[in-house]
Amino acid sequence: MSMLDKIKGMLKGHEDQARKGVDKAGDMVDQKTQGKYSGQVDQVQDKLNDQIGRSDQQ
Repeated sequence: MSMLDKIKGMLKGHEDQARKGVDKAGDMVDQKTQGKYSGQVDQVQDKLNDQIGRSDQQ
């Protein structure tokens, strides 16, 4: 079992809270870097939210 599978298992049923955490963390990074890396932060947020939302059956 990979680390990603373990994390997905822990988040099961709490996807909305996890998405809020990802958004909050991204906003904090944007604030600390004064928006210098906002494009990259947005890409990472999108990828993480996709991973959170994906079902185990791909």
